[in-house]
Amino acid sequence: MTNGVGGIEEEVALARLLPYAREIDEISAVEHLTRISKLQRNMTNAGVDAVYVNAGTNLLYFTGIEWHPSERLLGAIIPAKGSLIYIAPWFEERTLRDRMKIESDVMCWHEDESAYAAFYKALLAIGIAPVHGNRAKIAICGTASASVYFGLKELSENYELVCADALIGSLRKNKSHTEIAIMQAAKDMTLQVQRAAASILREGISTPDVCDFIDRAHRKVGAAGSHFCIVLFGEATSYPHGIKEPQVLKRNDVVLIDTGCKYKNYVSDITRTYVFGDANDRQRFVWNAEKAAQAAAFDAARLGVSCAEVDRAARRCLETYGFGPGYQLPGLPHRTGHGIGLDLHEAPYLVGSDETLLEVGMCFSNEPMICIPGEFGVRHEDHFYMTEEGPKWFTRPAYSIDEPFRIA
Repeated sequence: MTNGVGGIEEEVALARLLPYAREIDEISAVEHLTRISKLQRNMTNAGVDAVYVNAGTNLLYFTGIEWHPSERLLGAIIPAKGSLIYIAPWFEERTLRDRMKIESDVMCWHEDESAYAAFYKALLAIGIAPVHGNRAKIAICGTASASVYFGLKELSENYELVCADALIGSLRKNKSHTEIAIMQAAKDMTLQVQRAAASILREGISTPDVCDFIDRAHRKVGAAGSHFCIVLFGEATSYPHGIKEPQVLKRNDVVLIDTGCKYKNYVSDITRTYVFGDANDRQRFVWNAEKAAQAAAFDAARLGVSCAEVDRAARRCLETYGFGPGYQLPGLPHRTGHGIGLDLHEAPYLVGSDETLLEVGMCFSNEPMICIPGEFGVRHEDHFYMTEEGPKWFTRPAYSIDEPFRIA
């Protein structure tokens, strides 16, 4: 039997988990103001008069306000100069002010009024208007819905609407020391949970049963439950994001568990693949090929190297094992990795079309999955961040197919 897989009762495994002990600082109001200042410099350089950040992670990033986006317009307008202004439904103003880290004025709209007319009223209130017949340029964050964009577009006669993704993304891609510390904590939590989940496996356990345990385990270590959870057994592991039907574990099945949590709004995401029982030669070969591809991607991740080159390094490695070429099956059908932070998937991406150069503070998943249709799949997923000395793991990769949770 694979070491660390099976043999422990669920309640015993839960009892062994401890809440995360280290005290990690939250993102301060000073850091939010610094982000706003950097965005304002970007706006000035790009000739943009204001950026609208919609409810969601962009609003959270700049203001510290956690607010789920809905059909009601709520967000903040950040001008190139001066103080921001919030826009919100009138009945939400008190709740919004209660959550403010960066206090400022709020332009409110009533339910029987046009939220989009209130948006342009807010622009005028902070002094953003056409000058000498030239339309003011307003950048809209890419997380705003199409309904928001077209609602604003309809009333935009005196304003030019552009996309804010480049202005915002150029800031969010480089994480601060505080962000990295928070992400480290989240990943440490999930690695504990992965180890516990492996320990409770038994013949006949179902994938929903394991997902339920993982959610409880995440709560035990200090998260608010699982942010997401994928549990796959046997042939289902060859589908990167699984199949709709639950599975029941059989001896010598390949097991793939991909899960994460949120901690202080930042996301973890770790995948472990191993065998419940005794690995055969085929499983062992594929598992080791995946480990080599993950190592090749990590070794290629150097400052100034493109994201695309990291992806290519993993694929070149897999081709030496007979997989691919490129995105072909059996092999790696998706990107090697994604950025991560407040969102589970963030730009930039470790994919052949992304020529973004690696910089200090960028954080990525490293998960060059091998999918073999009709057989099984193997994904090792750990994350790294870029330092002045090169890449550094948040969590160490799985050690071997026989001892996946051993610390090297």
